[in-house]
Amino acid sequence: MSFEIDIAIRQGEFTLEAAFSAPRGLTVLFGRSGSGKTTLINAVAGLLRPERGRIRIGERVLFDAAARISVPARRRRLGYIFQDARLFPHMSVRRNLDYGHRLLATDQRHPNPDQIVDMLGLAPLLGRMPGQLSGGEKQRVAIGRALLAQPELVLADEPLTALDMPRKAEILPYFERIRDELGIPVLYVSHSAAEVARLATTVVVLDKGRVTEVGAASEVLSNPQVVPTGVRNVGSVLRARLVRHHDDGLSELDAGGIHLLVPHVDKPIGTGMRLRVSAHEVILANAPPQGLSALNVLPGEVVAIKAGGGPGALVTLATNAGRVAARITQRSARALELHPGARAYAIIKSVAIAPEDIGGSEAYGHPDDAS
Repeated sequence: MSFEIDIAIRQGEFTLEAAFSAPRGLTVLFGRSGSGKTTLINAVAGLLRPERGRIRIGERVLFDAAARISVPARRRRLGYIFQDARLFPHMSVRRNLDYGHRLLATDQRHPNPDQIVDMLGLAPLLGRMPGQLSGGEKQRVAIGRALLAQPELVLADEPLTALDMPRKAEILPYFERIRDELGIPVLYVSHSAAEVARLATTVVVLDKGRVTEVGAASEVLSNPQVVPTGVRNVGSVLRARLVRHHDDGLSELDAGGIHLLVPHVDKPIGTGMRLRVSAHEVILANAPPQGLSALNVLPGEVVAIKAGGGPGALVTLATNAGRVAARITQRSARALELHPGARAYAIIKSVAIAPEDIGGSEAYGHPDDAS
């Protein structure tokens, strides 16, 4: 189910004017703090009323200023996942999960609660109270409660911000499963390049209340002129398939015929994967490298070189694994005689790929399908 947003909202000195449409899947609103992400998502939820515009989910119009349509928040059939879970403290996990589900008509009660409990691993928690849960457990319950309200769209406002890195790693796979298995569109707010790379079907970049770019994660994150959170978040998104686990703690991926070694991935052999590689972690060579500790070498052809305002340059290689971006100095680019059409080799250390930068993407097919 697709959705379409075209609205304008003024809040004091800040004005949001955003227009975009997105296909089914998980759409990330990506931008710095203060760019208008939460304002936009609250307008979709019905918590803020735009001054003009239209909001549509599928064939259902939630807001149309010209037609004087404004569906109340409680009737918009949305699931909202907040930063801080916001569970009812006096209700058990089971009762929190049932809260929205039991308000539905009997013939509307799908997905089955047992399916969601199983997907999110909530069975051992059902009898507990929120005060007895960790941050990650609370957020899993909040996700389950949102899904059991049978939403036509799930809204997630930076749902991992309040969690530490281990808890984030715990929650990310659940959003991957929602994206790939349930078919419910998700509008997800984030300022994290790692979350964008792992989760996004579509990225909508917001800057100072304006949409500056709409595209795939691989396109947005590789363009330093587009990434709103700084040049250090520029990188590549590669698609691969898990082919082997090694005894030394590494997993082997097949990315378009190129084999990559990464830190152990706790997934079954054959799983489709997405991985983010920071442009700062890529070294380039103009000949096949020898005698290196780095385990991953991707041969390719230079397709673009963009000089920055300082000494740096972003070099993009077309490889069988996908496009790989490397941030090096302009001096190095000259010394290596790099230019569009030149042969080059991208070198990536296995340990430079963080576990949180590796995720499942079974719905996205073989890496050869990626642009």
